[in-house]
Amino acid sequence: MRKDLEEIFSAGLAAADPAEAVSRSLHVEGGSLAASGRSFDAENVFVVAAGKAAGAMARAAAELLGDRVSGGLVVTKYGHEPGPEGFETVFSSHPEPDERGVEAARKVQEMAEGLGEGDLLLALISGGASALLADPAPPIELADLKRLTGDLLRSGADIGEINTIRKHVSVLKGGGLVRLAHPAPTMALLLSDVVGDEPSSIASGLTAPDPTTLQDTRRVLDRYEIEPPESIAAHLQIAEETPGPGDPIFDDVVNLICGGGRHAAEAASEKARELGYAPLLLTTTLTGDALGAASMYAAIVREVLASGNPAEPPCAIVSGGEATVSVRGSGTGGPNQEFALALAIELAGVEGWAAFSADTDGNDGSTEAAGGIVDGETAQRVREGGVDPDEALANNDSHAALEAGGALLVTGPTGTNVNDVRVALISGG
Repeated sequence: MRKDLEEIFSAGLAAADPAEAVSRSLHVEGGSLAASGRSFDAENVFVVAAGKAAGAMARAAAELLGDRVSGGLVVTKYGHEPGPEGFETVFSSHPEPDERGVEAARKVQEMAEGLGEGDLLLALISGGASALLADPAPPIELADLKRLTGDLLRSGADIGEINTIRKHVSVLKGGGLVRLAHPAPTMALLLSDVVGDEPSSIASGLTAPDPTTLQDTRRVLDRYEIEPPESIAAHLQIAEETPGPGDPIFDDVVNLICGGGRHAAEAASEKARELGYAPLLLTTTLTGDALGAASMYAAIVREVLASGNPAEPPCAIVSGGEATVSVRGSGTGGPNQEFALALAIELAGVEGWAAFSADTDGNDGSTEAAGGIVDGETAQRVREGGVDPDEALANNDSHAALEAGGALLVTGPTGTNVNDVRVALISGG
């Protein structure tokens, strides 16, 4: 079943192809650029592409627009695809920001501030843009932003909560990019990496009205008992609210979801069907702790094997979304690897199943693995590799455990980023 799982994951990635997402969403109509039923003059188009899929999205836009592009800037992660010829590419760090991210944010700010009437900003946004554009509001220093980001990532806060904080300590996020570009209109194509595909949550809402407030920011910090650095605490005391719904600066703004996790999960389901497994797509909005998600999957696998409910084998249990990890130890891994290891432990010795959990960008957490691919023998193989799987799980060291058991799923950078995909195949035999 491992080969089948690899084919299923590949199908999910293909459905989230960023270049195809741009090509099917953006149209040139005479002298105008159209998307989502709106059109704007396209004589002077300035392109900002930010995120892990920025290079591919910018290339597709450049092919479509040709000499209508008056300026182009791509901000993406180290090792990912650069922008097309004629575009400037800045590589920066993810998930924690670095000085190159500060430089990238400054260049985006300068481009946006230089726009006027008759210009159009085409924003191509994909997952990872929040961290890649390190834009701390003055006088916040990068070191303080990095410390806060690290605390949030270790806290178990979900991406929506993390982005609530980011919006209120930033220059570009929370609609800041639109505010800088105004009165020039903005057309934004969003390759969604957040559950629910809410534009204000994707990349911390660079081009969308912000429904969150400074009070929401304080609630998140209190909930996870995070004490922000002094410069950030001081900023939050005097900061202005971000532009919210109803602000007139958004009258000439289009935010279009051009691709997302649902595309990947549905394509994975269809590939499973082609391979002979009846697919059951549970949800594309799974959130919460990875251990809880693994326990749910384990229960479903046992139920299918015991009773044929909720689907008769051979079947595929599919979900999308974004799980989180509550840090308990000092190991290395990510939510997908933690899910895979926990599932392998819960179903150790059980035959007739195999599963993967993977991040569509190819990097789960801060590791080089996309996730893990496991079955009923994985836990034993981990032990034979010299690692105690239970101790590794308790120490959040899923990467070392799966590596020892030959159960890492490694793809390299995929060029896209649309949440996580989890699939369990149950053959019943």
